[in-house]
Amino acid sequence: MDRQRVGEAFAAEAGRLARSMAEVSPGEWRLPTRCPPWTVAELLAHVRVVIGWLPGMLAAPAPDHAEVSAVEYYRPGDRFAPDTDAARIALAREHAARKSGGAAVAEGFAAAWQEVDRLCRAEPDGRVVRTRHGDAMALPEFLLTRVVEVAVHGLDLADALGREPWLTPQAAEVLQNLLLGPDGAAALEALGWSRLSFLRKATGREPVTREEAAEADRLGIRWLTLG
Repeated sequence: MDRQRVGEAFAAEAGRLARSMAEVSPGEWRLPTRCPPWTVAELLAHVRVVIGWLPGMLAAPAPDHAEVSAVEYYRPGDRFAPDTDAARIALAREHAARKSGGAAVAEGFAAAWQEVDRLCRAEPDGRVVRTRHGDAMALPEFLLTRVVEVAVHGLDLADALGREPWLTPQAAEVLQNLLLGPDGAAALEALGWSRLSFLRKATGREPVTREEAAEADRLGIRWLTLG
């Protein structure tokens, strides 16, 4: 995936999420989300945690070469096992609990994404990182997985808050390419889905009919395994 496009998508989507979370009222931080048991504050804390791995990854020695793409990163396996999911849930709740409220979580997220953006822009072309799961990935490929996290959970947060969903054009473009390849626009036209509807269906946020599933399979759509 093109480094500049992915970087722009991350900055656009993370910045949009940060601005939206700055408008959340004190009572709204306790609302439930579709990612139980997380509240709005805890779900945003999770997003903060998953982008917060990057500074440490960039500070560590770089692997010799990339071995895993963004698509392969979301393969089924131990990273989505019940024990791993339980640890992921607990970590986000602990992070939220350490803050003095949802507003502090939002401030921490805003600072974190800007640091990640700055650090990634300073890295040379061809930079490879190792994820906490042990995957060696080209930096743009791993950053693309962070676009997935920010965009998908942005939809979850918008829904929990009763807000109109946001999906920036930059993020929509790179996610369409990730999931549909270079002919993504034609595939969406064949399915009759908007980019927003497609992202919801591809990540289990909207149901997919049997007919839609058959057509998606024919078109070679990649369904991600998400925790």
